Formats: sequence, C-alpha cells, structure tokens
Amino acid sequence: MIKVVTAEERHTSIKGAIHSEFSFSFSDYDDPSNAHFGCLLALNDNVVQPGQGLASHPHHDLEIVTYVVSGTLRHKDDLGNTQDLTAGSVQVMSAGAGIRHSESNPSPTEPVRFIQMWFLPAERNLQPAWASRRFPRQEREGLLKPVAAEQARGDCLRINQDVQLFIPILPTGEELTIPSRGERRTHVFMLSGHIGLYCGRQKFSLRPGDAARVRNAEGLTIRSIGSEEAAEFILIDLP
Repeated sequence: MIKVVTAEERHTSIKGAIHSEFSFSFSDYDDPSNAHFGCLLALNDNVVQPGQGLASHPHHDLEIVTYVVSGTLRHKDDLGNTQDLTAGSVQVMSAGAGIRHSESNPSPTEPVRFIQMWFLPAERNLQPAWASRRFPRQEREGLLKPVAAEQARGDCLRINQDVQLFIPILPTGEELTIPSRGERRTHVFMLSGHIGLYCGRQKFSLRPGDAARVRNAEGLTIRSIGSEEAAEFILIDLP
C-alpha cells in the first residue's frame, strides 16, 4: 500500500518568524486520522527567519532527529551542548527522562530551513543524550547510506528505535533500489528535485514537499526524473 501526501495537503503554521509545514498532527493541528505513521510522530518542515528561533523548552521520551537543509541552526541544551549546525548536518536528541533545548537561527541575514522528526523511543526513561554530524554531499550522492540507525556503525548516528534514516541525493536519471522489507514501513519525503517512485506496476511522481507512506511493498525503485536538479529526499525505514 502506498499513500502519497502532497505538499499542499500538509498543515501550514505561521507563528511570527517561524513558518512550518506539518506532515502529521502537531501543535495547533489536531487530526486523529493523521496522528502518526508507525513510530514516526512528526515530520515538520520549518523555516526560521534571521535572529529568531524556538526558546528553551522541555521534552521527554522522544527521539528527535533534525536535518538542516539550508542556512545555520544553533542548538543549545541543558546537557551543556552548544553547536551551530550548517547545511547537511544531522542531529539526534534522545529526550529520555527529560531534556530542555532551544533551536535558533544565529544568522543576521539568512533564513534557516530544517526538517525535524519525532519518533517514539524503544524504551522509556532513557538517559538523555545528544549527538550531531555533518554528512557532505559526496557521502550521500547516489548512495543509500544511513545517517541515523539503531545499529549505528561508522559515522552513523544512533537512535533508540528500530529505524534507519537516509538522506540520499540522486542526480537526474540515476536510481536506487530498495528491497522488500516484509511488513516494515517506508516513508519518503521530498526536499528538492523530482522522483519517480515505482512499485510493481504502480508509478508515482513526487516533487518538493510531497511524501509517500509505504507499507508491505514488494520492493521500490526511486529514480530522479524530469529536472536538471538532483533529487534530495529523506527515506525512513521503520517498523
């Protein structure tokens, strides 16, 4: 089963200098029929204007993954971490038993765009933790390389859930094959460019802001199509 959710179907939230597009119920958007996809609770596409941001606030029992699409995002938390995250950076924050953090745009001139994803953790009341890494374009182009996973290896960041998260970049005409994962789910969210999503005889075209929620697929092929711009997208493998 494949359900395509277009960019226009997301919920728009504008609060001062923060413009957000919510893929699932979040904050002032309450839709019980669109509360989650497996353990994925939120996928928010945020743009924050220069010098603005989210003030310090608490979380608990969440795995929060953030990807910086463009600009610079400044992270601070009560574990003592402070980091300016540039485009291509991924951070994983395990809220566990409790953490406070702020996310802001330190630039005086440029907006920052970042995707923030919330996952239910595999266990409650874990020790809070935070880590980040920048994944340069050359490490992701044409490759299905995890940037966050429960079984993290090498430079991959660890997340406390049975999830693998990829952010590949596909030049026009290139494709990736995602083998069947039985009853697992796959979530695809488009950042830029265009792709064709093929599953058996089914074909779907996705553009920026579109998403596909896939269950029980025999296998997927994703091809960058229709534009000279490379396609960049988030792909999540989850139970």
